[in-house]
Amino acid sequence: MSSYDFLAGCYDRLTYDVDYAAWADYIEKHFSKRPLPGNTVLDLACGTGSLTRELALRGYEMIGVDQSPEMLAEAAEKNRGVSPVEPIFLCQPMEKLDLYGTIDACVCCLDSVNYVTDPLKLLRAFQRVHLFLMPGGLFLFDINSPEKLEGLDGQVFLDETEDTYCVWRSEFSRRSRICTYFMDIFRLDPATGRWDRGEELHRERAYTPEVLTAMLETAGFHHIRHWGELKMRSPKPGEQRIFFTARKDINT
Repeated sequence: MSSYDFLAGCYDRLTYDVDYAAWADYIEKHFSKRPLPGNTVLDLACGTGSLTRELALRGYEMIGVDQSPEMLAEAAEKNRGVSPVEPIFLCQPMEKLDLYGTIDACVCCLDSVNYVTDPLKLLRAFQRVHLFLMPGGLFLFDINSPEKLEGLDGQVFLDETEDTYCVWRSEFSRRSRICTYFMDIFRLDPATGRWDRGEELHRERAYTPEVLTAMLETAGFHHIRHWGELKMRSPKPGEQRIFFTARKDINT
């Protein structure tokens, strides 16, 4: 079982309830707190490019990066012809990020950071973002909180649409701090009327805010802040999703 090979074709249908406009509104609130050096934004771990598209339509010059060719294929098709500037997409893992030039901001959303289960790879990813970020640029990302991932242990979930059926169960290891999702996906083939079955395995690591803050500092970031879920305030105890912002020092 692998991640996103089969899921890519039905990811958007299973995540129909994600309000990407609201996410983009929230991101722009942080952008407006201090003017960005420019207008180029990296959507790191962009998936099928829904947030990439939303930000591109608002006038940002977008670069989407993801390590899944299947997800990127969906993203490229979704963003074809978007104006004023059509996004570009690169197939890369976070820790090997390699851009053609600098960026003014980087967003990494929907707990993509949790998916980097090796802390050394995550540190390298932060370092690569810092390398390509312009001085004064902003790095914004979110995580599933440790409390949320711990609470998923032993849970079984069902997601169903007219042409997609997904059953997934989760197990949390307190020793490794990793939550594993076992997914069975059934997808209707409109051409044949038959249901195709796929299996996928996903893992997320529970990172504490303190650990991530230390990583960001090691990578060279400054002005590191924690925020509540789509809120312009500090996280409350038991918050399910925590946002981070960090900046590259203007004197770097």
